[in-house]
Parts: sequence; C-alpha cells; structure tokens
Amino acid sequence: MGRSRRTIPEELLLLALDPTTGTTAQPQSLDLGLAGAQLVELALAGRIAPDGDRIAVVMARPTGDPTLDSALELLRRRGSPVRAVHWIGGPRLGLRQTYLTHLERCGMVHAVAGQMCGVLPTTRYQATETAISREIRARLDNAIRTGVPPDPRTAALAALAHAVGLGKHLYPGNEGRSSRSRLRDLIRHDPMGGLVAHAVMDVQNGAAAQPRRPQAAGAGAVRQPAARATAEPAGAPGQSRHGHGRMARVGAR
Repeated sequence: MGRSRRTIPEELLLLALDPTTGTTAQPQSLDLGLAGAQLVELALAGRIAPDGDRIAVVMARPTGDPTLDSALELLRRRGSPVRAVHWIGGPRLGLRQTYLTHLERCGMVHAVAGQMCGVLPTTRYQATETAISREIRARLDNAIRTGVPPDPRTAALAALAHAVGLGKHLYPGNEGRSSRSRLRDLIRHDPMGGLVAHAVMDVQNGAAAQPRRPQAAGAGAVRQPAARATAEPAGAPGQSRHGHGRMARVGAR
C-alpha cells in the first residue's frame, strides 16, 4: 500500500481534532473507532473480508503500513475469523497516540506541550495542513448535501464518524440535526464500514458479549437495528456512565 493516500484511521483522527483547542472530540469512543477504521482499511486493501459478523484474513501479505500490518498480524495469529465486536473491544492501548505521532511525523499536525493545573504535563495537537482537513470534511459535506452515493472510503469514514459520536462535533446544534441524520444514513453505502460501525456502537453499548442474531436480509446486507436507525449516538454512548465530557485533552500518560 502506497503512502500517497491517507488511511481511514488518519482521516477519522483529523476529523476529530478541534482546530482551536488541539484536543480530540469523543476521545474514548474515538479509540474504538480507530480500531474499527483499521479493519475497514485492511478490507479495502484486500487483506481481510467480512464473514457474517466476523472478520477473516484472506491475504496475509503486509501492506507496507506498519500500524496496519501490526493489526493484520494479530488477526492472522488468531487462526480463525474473529467477531468484529471482540476485536474492536479488545485492548488498543496507545493506538490514538500512535496515529497522532505518525501525523506529526508527516507534518499534518504539530505537538504543543503544556501543563494541566500547572503541574501535569499535557500535549495538544494542532493541525498544520488545514487544507487536508478541509478536503476530508468537504467530502462528507458533499455526500450529505447531494445524496449521491459516496465512494466506499467516504462512506466508511461517515459510518465511523457517526458511530463514535462525531456528528455533534461536525454538525452541532439544532441547525445540524438534518446533517447528522444524513451522516448516519450514509452507513448503508459500504457493507464493511456498516459492519464495523455497528460493532463500534455495540461495544459502547455493552453488547460485545452478546452474539448477533442471524441476518434476515440477503447475503451481504448490513443489519440496521430499528433503535439505532432513529437515534444518534449522543456523544458516544456510555459517556453518561463514565462522566466524560465531549472534549478531552490528549495528554502524555
């Protein structure tokens, strides 16, 4: 895989970065979204494929992206298809920081050191290539505005943005309600993105331990639960349980 094109995890992280504060929106659910975005990127690269609600490795050849190849190798070592919710819900310590560090090396963000309460060291990340962030956002805006089915990468990015709760960050307030609704609807345009996005939401809702019921629709269809079709992920399900706000600093731990 060449590095001339940004990966979906990188684009998801750039979408989540607040250009003013240098913090990431929905930090906890974003970590799940990055793990899911890796699956989508590997599927687009022809390395994995959905097998019901599971993920199977179909080609173990490295992609050339070290972070994706690490995920691919872990999947290969499983020896059999793994449920998407189990993969996404597994430990992914440092994944967000890994991608932030990569974006910094590529010159797309720069780190700003600071302190919390005058004592604890923190690091914020400011986007330097704002044109790239605008281009990513424009792709989503165009898909939402025109209603034209987007390409698989944009559809998957939209599905993940909805799943991690970025809708209210990207399209805030009552005026953004219709855009958030259309962002959610884009989930149907990419089966793999839809599978992964639903898995991300299932993990947040504590449903990872429950096996999915067999799909009633035809092969390849993405199940759209009725409750999920009408409700937005109100800033990452589970925030009310843990007391996290919509924004959190990305700090050195």
